[in-house]
Amino acid sequence: MTTELLAKWYLEACVLDVAALKPGNVSIHSAGHGMDAELFVQSALASAEMITEPGQVLGNRIYGAVKATQDAVRCNTNLGIILLCAPIIQAAIDYPEERLETALLKVLSAVRAEETNRVFAAIRLANPGGLGRTESHDVAGPATSPLVEVMALAADRDLIARQYANGFHELSSVILPYLIDAFQRHADEETAVTDLFLYLLESYQDSHIQRKQGTARAIAVSRWAADVHQKYLTAAADSARHLLLLEMDRQLKQQGINPGTTADFCVAGVFIHRLQRQTINSAGVARNYPRMMRPIQAKTPLIL
Repeated sequence: MTTELLAKWYLEACVLDVAALKPGNVSIHSAGHGMDAELFVQSALASAEMITEPGQVLGNRIYGAVKATQDAVRCNTNLGIILLCAPIIQAAIDYPEERLETALLKVLSAVRAEETNRVFAAIRLANPGGLGRTESHDVAGPATSPLVEVMALAADRDLIARQYANGFHELSSVILPYLIDAFQRHADEETAVTDLFLYLLESYQDSHIQRKQGTARAIAVSRWAADVHQKYLTAAADSARHLLLLEMDRQLKQQGINPGTTADFCVAGVFIHRLQRQTINSAGVARNYPRMMRPIQAKTPLIL
């Protein structure tokens, strides 16, 4: 396991994200929300070195990657991606012999209030849309508790925060197994990521939509995604699937709706898949596989 490999997998996941057609998101197929695909590629290149830099603690890793992105593109393109991928990278660097779930718990539980302040500073620097204010542990002020405790308070309304509170449960037990199956079902990785995106969008209210446009809109988009996903999976031709996705993409962008958190989870899922696959391949057999992220049978997730 080297930082060069981690950076390579991180970049591959970010590039695949914009190569896949994911309705409402920026991609090579469609710009939107004042951004284009090149901006996201630049963000990935800018943040890759800092997010994989050896010898960093998690708070500095997150802040450094966000700062590098802001210096490069002057807008928030990847805060969610960084918040999801940085702990995985930290775990792989600090505890290479541990299963990833175990390593993540160790990494997250070690982040005390002082280091949490660096995460708060990164979030303020990225300035994500619809962040709002909270009565306690607001990122606008100083952190007074460990990061896991702070994230737990937002876990019911933010799926990224929930990963910090529950040891990345959704990524390991829902997203990774579905992605593994999708890669086997489809002829190319872009189609598999689109499949995963629609599955997640129908299963979970997108946190970015919920923050900016409210719960009712997030629920409506999830129901819409469920209908599109079913048609996508049963369409007889690739051209029909493509037109279906483009129409949903057009309508979402007309309404200013961006399922950005769902896209962030797709990136993190691909990144973990690359990490897991390389672990198996480099061993020649699956002897290291239980130490990393084991695919768990996906349960039917609740719409939250």
